Amino acid sequence: MVAGEQVDTPRYPGRFRAAPERSRRIARPLGVVARVRGVDEELLDRIGTRMFARDEVGAALAAAMSRPRGDGERVTMAAFHRALGGETRERSALADFFAEVEDTPSWVDLDEVERGGRALRRMGRTLDDVLLTLSLIGGYRFGGPADLLVATGGLTGSTATRRLGETTEWARAVISPGGMRRDGEGWRLTVHVRAMHALVNRRFETNGRWDVGHWGLPVNQSDQAATLGLFSSTGLLGARALGWVVTPAESRAVMHLWRYVGWLMGVDHDWLFTTEREQNHFLHHVLLVQDDVTPAGPALAGALVDGQRTLAGGWRGELRRRHVLGLLRWFLGREALRDLGLPDALPWTVPPVVLRNLVLSGLVARTRAGRRALERRGDAWTREEIGRRFAGARPEVAALPG
Repeated sequence: MVAGEQVDTPRYPGRFRAAPERSRRIARPLGVVARVRGVDEELLDRIGTRMFARDEVGAALAAAMSRPRGDGERVTMAAFHRALGGETRERSALADFFAEVEDTPSWVDLDEVERGGRALRRMGRTLDDVLLTLSLIGGYRFGGPADLLVATGGLTGSTATRRLGETTEWARAVISPGGMRRDGEGWRLTVHVRAMHALVNRRFETNGRWDVGHWGLPVNQSDQAATLGLFSSTGLLGARALGWVVTPAESRAVMHLWRYVGWLMGVDHDWLFTTEREQNHFLHHVLLVQDDVTPAGPALAGALVDGQRTLAGGWRGELRRRHVLGLLRWFLGREALRDLGLPDALPWTVPPVVLRNLVLSGLVARTRAGRRALERRGDAWTREEIGRRFAGARPEVAALPG
């Protein structure tokens, strides 16, 4: 190459709009829900270009944490954990990072955040079912984030139960009472995940094991914003599909909760949506630009589905596995099961769930006493399930699934 010659870099990674017909087919139902009247090419462009964009605040911290031993600017993991606990910090990359995450925007209403957490806790088992099947496994139909999870050893083989437990415990900490206040476990874990994402980005960008030209950055703005939507509007959409009645006030509170989580995670501010319709409009366009399924998808999906046998044990484990397969058929259809290498299954367990949820959310949750009872029930079930099924799991390296 001649000295001074410019090297053209692509505007989008190779995976951008790599399977247009399949993507349009998968995106169509969400487009109907979000009342999308046409494709916003400017939004598609932003989604494509931000596959090369990172969380720069987190990146600066990761750079400081990656300095060699003995370097005065190096930030250790021990120092990071002390800062999470609120310890005073001298001026450094660590101080700059915490100055950012502690500078809570004026739009954050912590009372509304609490209301969002209560609305989600009332869903109990339904919330966990939706996040596992529609949000987690449903996201494995596309290349990119799924491949990163495989590359990091995230959800295959013996690590499946541990990583699922970490993500479950993180999500439950976020929606727990007081969880998203500065001293709450949900706040601390969310900030920890942001730092871990930045470290993963730095490691995979520099070690040559990640094809940035095809996939974009390992943890990029577009994938992070899409993943946030899987927890917020997609979670609500899935709950409704299982018969859970969500009121407009509950919808607003849940979206506000996850908007704050997204801000803490370093998601671009213009992609922190306040309404389900805005979020679903965005997710519809995200689906339009996705790549086809890769071998990582079936590997991850199979590990999580088959792992249900171990989590519950005995005949209950097989029943749980069949329930998960039925939910996937209910939410995603036969084509998705084929794409993920999973056996077809009739959703025979879904009608009783829908009936139960209609009664609980449409009748019981309409009174103050009923709402409190559902929240206590959800809290008790969560503690029991995490303790029984995910013993030993720690959400220290939990990452938002792609």
